[in-house]
Amino acid sequence: MQTLVTPASPEAIRQAGQLLRQGQIAAIPTETVYGIAADAQNGGAVGKIFAAKGRPQDNPLIAHIDSLAMLDGLAAPLPDPLAGQVQALAAAFWPGPLTVILPRGPAVADEVCAGLDTVAVRMPSHPVARAVIAACGRPLAAPSANRSGSPSPTTAADVLADMDGRLPLILDGGACEVGVESTVVTLVGAPTLLRPGFITREQLAAVLKTPVALSPAILEKLREGETARSPGMKYKHYAPRAEVTILQGGLEAFAAYAAAHGRPGDYCLCFAGEQASLPLPCVAYGRAGHPEEQARALFRALRALDEAGAVRAFARCPGQDGVGLAVYNRLLRAAAFRVVKL
Repeated sequence: MQTLVTPASPEAIRQAGQLLRQGQIAAIPTETVYGIAADAQNGGAVGKIFAAKGRPQDNPLIAHIDSLAMLDGLAAPLPDPLAGQVQALAAAFWPGPLTVILPRGPAVADEVCAGLDTVAVRMPSHPVARAVIAACGRPLAAPSANRSGSPSPTTAADVLADMDGRLPLILDGGACEVGVESTVVTLVGAPTLLRPGFITREQLAAVLKTPVALSPAILEKLREGETARSPGMKYKHYAPRAEVTILQGGLEAFAAYAAAHGRPGDYCLCFAGEQASLPLPCVAYGRAGHPEEQARALFRALRALDEAGAVRAFARCPGQDGVGLAVYNRLLRAAAFRVVKL
């Protein structure tokens, strides 16, 4: 298959919508990361996403909508107070980088839900993503447009590096503004944060006017046999080929550890401005204390490690509050939970 990369012009958006209506797949930009889109009501089309990514069938997808009307059929009829919670979150955060897990309805393909009785839904804010949904006229399943387990793509070039020959079309909408996948909160039962993102747990609790629990799977491995209730909960995810180890501690201790343990092929994944203090080649992923900047830069930095031929990488540990929790969660999975406390 030949993969066409094209700017997201009105004609290209129309072409993408036509491909998706015909049961094909296409890569599109969102404000979070690039996604591989398919008609969320067409199981055969959704199956092509899993094939292109090499994604396990038990890993659920997110259905992307461009209006609340598209919830009809995707989600089951929502009773109070659930309907009020959805309306409050939608008013505060949609369009935007928030995914809400709801009881599934009859219109969503089984493949999207990975056998679960729930469906994950979000309304992206990226104008190209919204235009493609409108051009298709159907909700779109759209996980990150990368090989399963590798760093998510935040540019069209990143998508092409992973997906050349695996899908027909990539719409280039520029670099993604947020840089990490959407926040995922479930409203089935007590509100619980399943995946951190740009919308923080504190913001969710303020809108819902109730505490939001934190899933243990954000900071720990899923237990043996435990079901992934959300994308991004698998053990190793977002990982470069380089073996990543997170080092928790100050810059001086980090530099000493890298000097003592480093060998040819090793890199430091550091904060911007720290390179001169470190004994190994460096790739930076944003400034210390600026989690939004770190989020935008993290996946590109992980890919840069591979492009540099890194064998191992010692990573500076981000904060774990607010958006920092999202950065730490992605880095923790990229490191397969390898953490050294200095």
